Amino acid sequence: MVTTPPTHPPGRIQSLDGLRGVAALVVLLHHWLLIARPLLEGTVSWAVISESPVKLLTAGNEAVLVFFVLSGLVVVLPVFRENFSWMGFLSARVVRLYGPVIASLGLSALLIFLVPRDRSTMPAGSWMAETHAESVTWQSFLAQASLVPRQYSLNNPLWSLHWELLYSIVLPLATALALLARRYALTAVIVCCALSVAGRLFEQSELLYFPVFVIGTIMAARMPDLLAWVERPRPRWFMPLFTLVSILMLIGSWLARPIVPSGTDLSQVLWAFAAPGAAGVVLVALAWGPAIRLFETRPIQWLGKISFSLYLVHVPVLATLAFAFGSEAWALVGLLGIPISLLVAWGFYEGVEARMHKAARRVHRAVAARARRRAGEVAP
Repeated sequence: MVTTPPTHPPGRIQSLDGLRGVAALVVLLHHWLLIARPLLEGTVSWAVISESPVKLLTAGNEAVLVFFVLSGLVVVLPVFRENFSWMGFLSARVVRLYGPVIASLGLSALLIFLVPRDRSTMPAGSWMAETHAESVTWQSFLAQASLVPRQYSLNNPLWSLHWELLYSIVLPLATALALLARRYALTAVIVCCALSVAGRLFEQSELLYFPVFVIGTIMAARMPDLLAWVERPRPRWFMPLFTLVSILMLIGSWLARPIVPSGTDLSQVLWAFAAPGAAGVVLVALAWGPAIRLFETRPIQWLGKISFSLYLVHVPVLATLAFAFGSEAWALVGLLGIPISLLVAWGFYEGVEARMHKAARRVHRAVAARARRRAGEVAP
């Protein structure tokens, strides 16, 4: 018996929007678990959460790798359209990134002013004690709004936007490399995975993260072939097995913790395999009928719609509640913080992100038109 996945309509791929929404929810649950970790670590509950397939629900760092693959894939797809303008694209990208980022930092600053923070009340060495600012200065606000630093005490998840920005800058070069390697896409992906493993082992962030973006860009360069592969009939067992292998690669370092302790070289290598695992998960969202139907359900599509906003606002909400009630009240923080984060993200999307989308489109049209006029003026 064989199954044929549904045909994707031209234009936006809704299942990838849904995957992005699920990944954002996983990051939210991950940060809630970091608040609870000092009180749960060493218990049976912690072992179940972190060393079993349940970890998939809170694999926040791995979910960020899924974001990076998606960015490399989805962001670069317009490059292959006719009349594409690099100047228009990059200008619009700046608006879409910086507008919501600055607004999220404004929300963080407001919450810090409203709810006093004292990191000494948090468990020593914990995520809450080590990564959150107690106060805001104009210098810290502007520095973190620039997306230049690698650490963000006002809104921790902005570290990944730092890499999104850098990849946007090198995207023309990455796209050219992806096109040059188009005939050898599988080999190029394997090289990217090897580089990511090396980056993890030698603690070189550029080497760890940039190849993950490039994997997505290679997928974009081969999109017609990818879609042809998606439509190809295959045995019923193939996609379930492919999905299982991708998930095992994504969270394999956690599942192996009982026999491969964290911090060892082997554990680092296993974690680095999360990069091809993330690419595999993206392919599952493109190719496997049950996954496509799940990611295209209305609740998951709604999560996808607000995913960027949720990513930006959930840590300020969770951290504020944790400082207000104490980390020992982690269950209450989750009970209140998760739905509040979703509601704030919805409002943030409507009030900030959607407006930035419209502004970015206007900027893109204006800059692209001006670039075309200048090109016409200098043409022989």
